[in-house]
Amino acid sequence: MGKLYLVGTPIGNLGDMTYRAVETLKNADFICAEDTRVTAKLLNHFEIKKPLVSYHEHNARQAGEGICSRILAGEDAAIVTDAGMPCISDPGEQLVKLCAEKGITVEVVPGPTAAMSAVAVSGLDTSRFQFEGFLPVPNKQRHLRLAAVKDSTATLIFYEAPHKLRGTLDDLLSFLGDRKISLCRELTKLHEEVIRTTLSEAVLYYRDKEPRGEYVLVVQGAAEASSAGTIEEALEQVKALVDKGMRGADACKQVAAATGFSKGELYNMLLDINTV
Repeated sequence: MGKLYLVGTPIGNLGDMTYRAVETLKNADFICAEDTRVTAKLLNHFEIKKPLVSYHEHNARQAGEGICSRILAGEDAAIVTDAGMPCISDPGEQLVKLCAEKGITVEVVPGPTAAMSAVAVSGLDTSRFQFEGFLPVPNKQRHLRLAAVKDSTATLIFYEAPHKLRGTLDDLLSFLGDRKISLCRELTKLHEEVIRTTLSEAVLYYRDKEPRGEYVLVVQGAAEASSAGTIEEALEQVKALVDKGMRGADACKQVAAATGFSKGELYNMLLDINTV
């Protein structure tokens, strides 16, 4: 019996291709690709000549059975996506499930991922994050998904195409409120850009500017629930955040959102303390 290798490929810069990824593709008997034309360019660059099998969301069921049959007969297969790690917001997920059902060994060859790269460069909290990928297109499902994550305190990660960006920013602002966001565009490519702003400012920015390239949206999580019963207790939380390096105004805003106390009153109390 052969194996299936999940091979991460560059998300833009071909210099990010690993030695192991190149060797794995060279040694595979055949390569499964989401778009064979895109993968052919990658293989040509690294002088890899292997048969390509088309595997995408529209033929996953039928093609998957054929791929598994070949692996069970002793061939080694590699699967790649157009960019990044296969199986992450990608139909390769179904092939891995099918291999698991049939007892086929699956090995991963790690490579670049847009989601993790975006989190790392976002400037937001990286201790806990929640990957949501592409939001559903139909409004009902999209709104249900956003309603389900609005109270999550983890940093949220979304993928979005340029022609849908404006609508998605509107929906994020509507359901999540005005939070910090990092819009990471064309990561590792020539026109890489990271815009660190707020959701309301991002909505205004893209009213006049045409979105271009693929985006990863990294959004600040909801404020932690607070048990402050009095404004004095809320002020103590503000002071704790300030002691950790947060600006006073930002600390008051965060605690006010979590406790329901007035941001302005908290800020005035903080100023009184600092002037004593």
